[in-house]
Amino acid sequence: MQRHSEKTLHLTKKLGELIRNERMRKNLSCTKFAYQFDIDKGNLNRIENGLIDCKFTTLWKISEAIGLKLSELIKILENNLGDNFKLDDDI
Repeated sequence: MQRHSEKTLHLTKKLGELIRNERMRKNLSCTKFAYQFDIDKGNLNRIENGLIDCKFTTLWKISEAIGLKLSELIKILENNLGDNFKLDDDI
């Protein structure tokens, strides 16, 4: 099992919160959202709860489903994390 740093866990939690908030703004349940946009419900649930890293293609599909370009979703995530957030402090 792969171990994640605290920063990686924080990133996945923030991403999950963002996706959940955007889905809820569309007034869709997790089940309906997953079915409507052909996303595995279990994976969507784990992503929203910050339990797993999201595959790039799944993230792209989710961003389209919530009506954002992937770059827009990432920009919102970056803003939520703050200017000083880095996964590696040595960079």
